Amino acid sequence: MTATEPDATVTAPRIDAVFDLDALLTADELAWRDRARRFAQERIAPIIEQDFEDKVFRRELVREAGELGFLGMHLTGYGCAGAGAVAYGLVCLELEAADSGWRTFVSVQGSLAMSAIHKYGSEEQKQRWLPGMAAGELIGCFALTEPQGGSDPAAMTTTARRDGDEWVIDGAKRWIGLASLADVAVVWAKVDDAGSDDHGVVRGFLVPTSTAGFTATPIDGKLSMRASVQCDVTFEGVRLAADAMLPGARGLSGPFGCLNEARYGIVWGAMGAARSCLESALGRSITREVFGRPIGANQLIQAKLADMLVEVEKGVLLALHLGRLKERGALTPAQISVGKLNSVREALRIAHEARAILAGDGITNEFPVMRHAANLESVRTYEGTDEVHQLVIGRALTGLSAF
Repeated sequence: MTATEPDATVTAPRIDAVFDLDALLTADELAWRDRARRFAQERIAPIIEQDFEDKVFRRELVREAGELGFLGMHLTGYGCAGAGAVAYGLVCLELEAADSGWRTFVSVQGSLAMSAIHKYGSEEQKQRWLPGMAAGELIGCFALTEPQGGSDPAAMTTTARRDGDEWVIDGAKRWIGLASLADVAVVWAKVDDAGSDDHGVVRGFLVPTSTAGFTATPIDGKLSMRASVQCDVTFEGVRLAADAMLPGARGLSGPFGCLNEARYGIVWGAMGAARSCLESALGRSITREVFGRPIGANQLIQAKLADMLVEVEKGVLLALHLGRLKERGALTPAQISVGKLNSVREALRIAHEARAILAGDGITNEFPVMRHAANLESVRTYEGTDEVHQLVIGRALTGLSAF
């Protein structure tokens, strides 16, 4: 699937007058970007502030996202678009410019759940799940993080034991995106089978969420990602057929391979949130007058705006560089960590600076800035905290592990 031609009717960000990214993109990449931008502007932006307030995730938009080709778009076959890494990144950027929750949905569905099945599944598993997931008819989740913490997956306590021709899964997971809405869960568990070579090894399993013993409970009280769904999940004697195991994933390299796909999308997505904050501050600086002139006519405000633009440009250019490396098959985990660490850290700084320019009004939902700032606190934590990515980079630099 290609996205055909760029859409000249889509409203371009104001900063494009200074930052001409288009010259570095192909016509197909521009078309994917414009398709996502229109969806974000027309279908998400008008409702997102109320959805954030009301804690609503609109499942009816999932099928629309599938029809537009966004779900698993970087994968090939099985109804997936087969788009390039840069095109996928641009879609993530535009979706997160509307709200991190919607980029997160595309990441969980495509980069985590669908990628796990596509990378490690049997042909039967791929045929059963991927076409419906690509179309938005089925939703998947990715169950790795456990209640005691997510940064040390090797310490997981969820187990899978053999009982005749079946697997039995017991344990608990936490902060599992989409779990209460999902049709299938990709569950990572340690094999508990003393007579097997897999004893103590982490393996992946496809668990239909209708299976007895599977329970997903949405986490309430969130002050971030309120228009998204994250859950506690428990497995109490969940029985699966022997062929529920993903045959191609053995050990933690399985889930890590999917996490790197999702982290790559965040490199782009966080810059979408940053751009939205900058656009809000820029617009306000031109229209708000204090002491008889627009606040944007003051040197201090222009310096803040310039610094924010510089960080957005640097972040997007880094994302583009990583995307081109990914398309060549040359992208390393350490490079992804550089991108994720930089993009989210700088996006948060931009959100805070934009809030200051907006003054008191910046804390209201008249502007998206506080919502973005709150969401980015979650993005900063999931798919590897700042500290985890610093350690990944440090290991690459020194050759020494400090984990």
